Amino acid sequence: MTKTYRLHYAPDNASLIIRLALEELGLPYTCVLVDRAGAAHKSPAYLALNPNGLIPVLETPEGVMFETGAILLWLADRHGRLAPPVDSPERGDFLKWLFFVANTLHPALRMTFYPAQYVGDEPGAHLALRRHMQVEIARHLDALNRLAASGPAYFCASKASVLDLYLAPLLRWMVLYPAPEGGAGWFSLARWPHLRDMAIRLEQSPCVAAAIRAEGLNTAPFTAPEYANPPEGSAT
Repeated sequence: MTKTYRLHYAPDNASLIIRLALEELGLPYTCVLVDRAGAAHKSPAYLALNPNGLIPVLETPEGVMFETGAILLWLADRHGRLAPPVDSPERGDFLKWLFFVANTLHPALRMTFYPAQYVGDEPGAHLALRRHMQVEIARHLDALNRLAASGPAYFCASKASVLDLYLAPLLRWMVLYPAPEGGAGWFSLARWPHLRDMAIRLEQSPCVAAAIRAEGLNTAPFTAPEYANPPEGSAT
């Protein structure tokens, strides 16, 4: 029997992605709130779990996991769902796109949200980086929309995969956190219809309903997102 996992989370952070996977897999887990407003993710106790000071962390019977993509892949392989099996002909394609989202698309969002971490404190540099990364993000979503149009079983299909569960919250945050200096309105999900359809399907799933209750999300968190109103903690 699977022992209970412990998810260290903050509302509407990357831990939301892991919550969706745990719920979709029907796994028992408990949550430990990480107080971002109090910088708890930079505390010695948290850094002992994840020396990078990032959310999420998942405690498992086999040890502590961090990095969103690694946790998703580990859960999918450990429980035999939400990803092509190791011997599947689609395994290689699935892996390259999962790592694309984790290593290329997700960091591009971080650059738009936290430009000072990459280019210092000069406002003009912030604006230049944000505008550049918004162009790059749109290009990445074009590639993912083309992938979905080709009909792989592991992405934007009738059954969700960890790739869907990873992408949907990213689509949410693109709406909620536009660049404040002239960047509002840069993103419209309608431009990528296959990704939009995936998000609509996912919003009807029990795993999203559970996340809505736990993290104070609205009823259409991916296609018409609103800022979270969580029962505990803060999204920022």
